[in-house]
Amino acid sequence: MGGGSSIFTKQELEDYQELTYFTKKEIHHVFKRFQSLVLDDDDESDREVTKHTKLSRDDLFNLPELKVNPFKDRILRVFSSSNDDSMTFEDFLDMMSVFCDHAPLAIKVEYAFRIYDFDEDEAIGRGDLKQVIDRLTGEKTLGEADMDQLINSIMDEADLDNDDALSFAEFEHVMTKNPEFVTSFRIRM
Repeated sequence: MGGGSSIFTKQELEDYQELTYFTKKEIHHVFKRFQSLVLDDDDESDREVTKHTKLSRDDLFNLPELKVNPFKDRILRVFSSSNDDSMTFEDFLDMMSVFCDHAPLAIKVEYAFRIYDFDEDEAIGRGDLKQVIDRLTGEKTLGEADMDQLINSIMDEADLDNDDALSFAEFEHVMTKNPEFVTSFRIRM
């Protein structure tokens, strides 16, 4: 598997550093994390893991922070560049960069919006909110009346143009006022 310097060319490291919120050392650390996820679930422990190796859905869900995340499938969908439920190292690096402490709030909000937009219509409507709430409440599902009341409260507070959906700008307005958002939307290195 060689040392860290043989994994990436100098140009690749510079490009990754420019395109993410990581230092070169952190990029190597992210690669080691990527590598460990592939190898943890692999019977062939001598298999070489490169930046071209694909991380399967099951491998990704072994990441402790995602294992318990109710939005793990949406996170995979948003960050995967392929349609086969896998992630390349560059996908994984992008994901880790967005979830790192150095990523700006605006980037975190943009990706959160994409994750919560289940129907991918570029708005968070009532159906999207219902899915978000269902995932957050888990087994303690809300009754229909309570669910409607909660969604109506959210819309009353956040839907500034009264179109019964949250645009990105409306979502951003609400999330930037939420002090807990930044601390909950991260994966520690």
